[in-house]
Amino acid sequence: MRIKVDEASDALYFRLDESQIVESEEIQPGIIVDYNAAGKAVGIEILGIKGRVPLEELKRLQFETV
Repeated sequence: MRIKVDEASDALYFRLDESQIVESEEIQPGIIVDYNAAGKAVGIEILGIKGRVPLEELKRLQFETV
């Protein structure tokens, strides 16, 4: 899994696996899900991230495995 914060585009992208993206759907305003040929979600893009999350929080992403 990869996470990319693009400050210039004001977007956050979670890439869940590296399979080819064949379709994208905006499921809510500014939330786009990418799907592979099997219809499984392989990426999630959140636009306007600076208005959703304070920049300081983006600079220190935390991961939790349970």
